Amino acid sequence: MPPRTRTLRAVTVAAVLALGTSLLAVAPGAGAAEPEPLVAADHCHNQCADILPPGENGNATLVEILGNKAFGTHPAHSDDQLDRYNGLVAGHTGLTDQKLTDFFNDASFGVAADQVESVTKPREDVTITRDKKSGVPHIKGTTRYGTEFGAGFAAGQDRLWLMDLFRHIGRGELTSFAGGAPANQGLEQQFWPQAPYTEADLQAQVERIRTTEGARGEQAMADAQAYVDGINAYREKSKKGRYFPGEYVLTGKIDSITNVGEIQPFGLTDLISIASVVGGQFGGGGGGEVQAALSLLAAQQKYGVEEGTRVWESFRQRNDPEAVLTVHDGTSFPYAGKPDRARGTALPDAGSVTPEPLIHDRTGSAVTDRKAPVDAPAALEPLQGMYDDGVIPEGSLPGSGDGAQKRGMSNALLVSGEHTAGGNPIAVMGPQTGYFAPQLMMLQELQGPGISARGVSFAGVGMYIQMGRGQDYAWSATSAAQDITDTYAVELCEPDGSAPTKDSTHYRDDGACAAMEKLERANSWKPTVADSTAEGSYRMQVWRTDHGIVTHRATIDGKPVAYTSLRTTYRHEADSIIGFQLLNDPAYVTDAASFQQAASHIDYAFNWFYADSRTTAYYNSGMNPVRAPGVDAALPVKAEKAYAWQGYDPAANTADYTPFAEHPHSSGQDYYISWNNRQAEDYSTAAFGFGAVHRGDLLDDRVSELVEEGGVTRASLTRAMAEAALTDLRGEQLLPELLKVLRSRPVTDPDLNAVVQQLDSWRAAGAQRKETSSGSHTYTHADAVRIMDAWWPKLVEAEFRPGLGDDLYAAFTASLATDESPAASHGPSGAHSGSAFQYGWWGFADKDLRQVLGQPVKGPLAKTYCGDGDLSACRSALLSTLKEAAATPAAEVYPGDDSCGAGEQWCTDAIIHRPLGGISQKSVHWQNRPTFQLVVEFPSHR
Repeated sequence: MPPRTRTLRAVTVAAVLALGTSLLAVAPGAGAAEPEPLVAADHCHNQCADILPPGENGNATLVEILGNKAFGTHPAHSDDQLDRYNGLVAGHTGLTDQKLTDFFNDASFGVAADQVESVTKPREDVTITRDKKSGVPHIKGTTRYGTEFGAGFAAGQDRLWLMDLFRHIGRGELTSFAGGAPANQGLEQQFWPQAPYTEADLQAQVERIRTTEGARGEQAMADAQAYVDGINAYREKSKKGRYFPGEYVLTGKIDSITNVGEIQPFGLTDLISIASVVGGQFGGGGGGEVQAALSLLAAQQKYGVEEGTRVWESFRQRNDPEAVLTVHDGTSFPYAGKPDRARGTALPDAGSVTPEPLIHDRTGSAVTDRKAPVDAPAALEPLQGMYDDGVIPEGSLPGSGDGAQKRGMSNALLVSGEHTAGGNPIAVMGPQTGYFAPQLMMLQELQGPGISARGVSFAGVGMYIQMGRGQDYAWSATSAAQDITDTYAVELCEPDGSAPTKDSTHYRDDGACAAMEKLERANSWKPTVADSTAEGSYRMQVWRTDHGIVTHRATIDGKPVAYTSLRTTYRHEADSIIGFQLLNDPAYVTDAASFQQAASHIDYAFNWFYADSRTTAYYNSGMNPVRAPGVDAALPVKAEKAYAWQGYDPAANTADYTPFAEHPHSSGQDYYISWNNRQAEDYSTAAFGFGAVHRGDLLDDRVSELVEEGGVTRASLTRAMAEAALTDLRGEQLLPELLKVLRSRPVTDPDLNAVVQQLDSWRAAGAQRKETSSGSHTYTHADAVRIMDAWWPKLVEAEFRPGLGDDLYAAFTASLATDESPAASHGPSGAHSGSAFQYGWWGFADKDLRQVLGQPVKGPLAKTYCGDGDLSACRSALLSTLKEAAATPAAEVYPGDDSCGAGEQWCTDAIIHRPLGGISQKSVHWQNRPTFQLVVEFPSHR
């Protein structure tokens, strides 16, 4: 266990007893109003299911937090979906349609009379009914305002502390709010520069939606205001009743004895701030052009400009012909491709690039990282230092932590009715958003005028269901990550005409020497019971230009420039609210075509999937800018009008966007899969890592086989997902080729031959990372898994580094990490995060090995690297590294962390719900699976 959780049980028990009698009330139960009747307009007929571990309830009073530490108890409904989610690991092999609700919630509308646990009426025009099994709020309003007020009130009940955290993360004020722990510093430093705003900027976004989106925009802001009013109503009620989240006491916001202190009111601009964090994590795309330029320069330096560019392009794989696609019927959707003759590309001078400094004026612990524990009341001593590792441990959020890149997650499997047993389409789908306690999302049902849906919403922006089901249709999303962010090189200048330097704060803009706008955030903190970090402060600073936020400085042909990052969704963080409003409106979404139109109103880069009783459909959303002819979106571009987005208006950050028809979309395809893979032919990727092997292959191979066999059921499609969720991509997709190279001649070393046999046996058994039996915490092929985990990074380096050379190998690994196994701590959300095998060098290795073996390769690498193209030399390199890997002890492969001892393989892989508050959860078996998941089959339609 982490040191901060090691406390004397007796002390904690005493604290619970003391607080339970004198300091703080426990949250009251709701009144026993009459049961909520079943909703009639439900075409699922008990064939819709969902799950969101660990549980619906994400609030805990101080008494409940202390109880969790003393007895391991959990507040009601805070962990009752965890065992069902985990149970699918062992239960999927014998899964039937009838057994689905052993592992999922019944996602029918309403609550049966005998399943009502509580009923709350925060206003006369809305009722919040919670069910006994999971405590999900079923919100039913007689007015639109009441419905949305109820949604906000329920969000307060279930996620008040989490919403407060995220509005402060978005505003770059996390350390001032929750403490100066280094992880908190890192988190605000990661997210605020992506969306730095003044209060006027945030308010302008509210007004833009209200005034430029017609009646839908006015309704959206009215709904948002009602939602905020509901949050604030619960905020005030819980404060007066002393059943607010206990984290407010532990971080010094409220005194546990006198109740003096305040939970700051929520406003509409807070929703914009939260939306910027959510959208930035999961709906962004592109960027990284400076690093791409550096790797291109490294390739050109090694091979010369022409050959180096050819090598770089073969690794960049913008449109790899062997990549798995979501739209696989051959339809082409050209976007952001490599131009025949690039114009305006702005590559830096070698060695001139420096990152823009963010942090200034450090004081106290911002310099020293010193701890200074406060003199805590005896009752609170068991919780001292609870947040010393940060309110959100470093690297836990996608796109955060040292060296992290934005990661797209989530998956979807859909099969058309002509291939199912029941003749209706089936979908198994959901977002993969990391594992937290509580989750970033919350389950809810909304029923009111113009709204009818059940599913998940991100806490704090839950006016509408963002992924879920309607009366006779369901929808979900995966991160798409197409290129909606570009990098510009602005020429620096001085207003007095003197020679500029890389530090200049003026730039050439349409002939004038314009001043950059300085945006700042000053934060300071003091130690609290929860965070012992000593007093300290610093100032974050970014420079904003008409071409985006400055990220780097460099020279081009000796002239100083600043590189800026400009994304289309900047200043439009919440515009997607219109699309979500439409998706929740049963009068608007009536079929696949209307669903696609609704999804097209969502500005962030997502792949949207749909199923009703008749068809399945897909649409790729995002504000894709229309670029000037000849501009290469993969590299930095000169900040000149000739190379700017077409129709670009810097004041509002608007431009011309590609029309609906040019976004990948489809309806009625035999099946769809998505695991953040490429969307369609000629729809260029915005990053490295979309080649011949991708984790999407784990789904595509299984679903295509099911479709070929026919008679697909909800259970069989769920089994396909669950099997892929336990499979090691390297073992299934790469090991066959590796074995062919190794066995191109007999392996004469008996010990090494035994290792090869071990790996082959694991491959033949499905290359899974799965327990011998439920609860054994030992993998069936534990030694083969250990060998592969030790071997992969060694073999990749031995295969590619000699040929690429140190500099180019380092540049390519900076753009794409070689490994992302569940045991790797540098995955999309750090260690214990579930999501794995999205990015890695498997596609490069696959092509290279097939080239060595003389097999046909479409879109080959420009050179063959393993053994410099010689099969015998390649085999020797692989055997040598395999021998090293086999001899590497488990304690070295799995070095241990705060949660696991050295050598504990199962634990190293295990999913841990990172506590965002005071309640912790048990570790569960690794699954590479959506956090929230839907299983649906509609037998009828309106």
